[in-house]
Amino acid sequence: MLFFISCSKGSNSQETKTLSSPSNYLLQYTLPDKLFFCGERVPLEIEEVRERAEREFYLNLQSPGQIIIYLKRAGRFFPMFEKKLMENNVPDDLKFLSVAESALYMPRSSKDAVGLWQFIPKTGKNMGLQIDEYVDERRHPEKSTQAAIEYLIMGYKSSKSWMLAAAGYNMGHENLSDNLKFQNSDNFFDLFLNEETSRYILRIVIVKEIMQNPQKYGFELGPNQQYKPFKYKIVSESGAITNLNDWAKKHKTTYKEVKLLNPWILQRSLPAPPKGKFWEIAIPK
Repeated sequence: MLFFISCSKGSNSQETKTLSSPSNYLLQYTLPDKLFFCGERVPLEIEEVRERAEREFYLNLQSPGQIIIYLKRAGRFFPMFEKKLMENNVPDDLKFLSVAESALYMPRSSKDAVGLWQFIPKTGKNMGLQIDEYVDERRHPEKSTQAAIEYLIMGYKSSKSWMLAAAGYNMGHENLSDNLKFQNSDNFFDLFLNEETSRYILRIVIVKEIMQNPQKYGFELGPNQQYKPFKYKIVSESGAITNLNDWAKKHKTTYKEVKLLNPWILQRSLPAPPKGKFWEIAIPK
């Protein structure tokens, strides 16, 4: 038996529906005839492309609990993503990369990729993020988001395609460029790439489709059921903080709150910031 949780709109209650079988539930839904990413069309008329898209479609629908978590976490992070994407004049669809990369969480992958946008250390440092034993700005929501946007823009300037820019985000722009040159193509769907990158774009597209049309796929989540963005104010510090717990008490908050609002702080203390710079530490309003 498959248990599917549907969160009723405008209510905090949860209703559990028992479905007769997973196949009956999944077969209620079919892949849309048209899918787009950043205005670029997915050629579903190509049989193998449609087959790959259906794989991601049904695998995602097979994990309703994960989709609910995506929708809930989007309430916390999407407003900030959307603001930064607009400020940088790039497509709003790029926010769905973070869902595919990290499930809007702060995981560490087997390749040492970290944060909402899953930067590996080398790429993170190349994009100007501070990464050392005290600070890891890959875990800084705003700074890592800006770095991710800039890295995607680099890929777009080279390829003139946001799909290719996203593919380059996954496999590295240099690796993608080498494949484009070798295969003499500038179309993502004409390329033969590694399995992870081949699935990556379609995973993003399917996540976008489901998250933009949750009710269509049986997910009813009211605005009050989404996680809210953190409310905070910034305190600037020009010197070292030898004891973060004492610093928190001085600012009428707790060590726990400081660590939750500043996941980029790795230790119980902070050294003096680089010359001419400040630590900008979030505390509750």
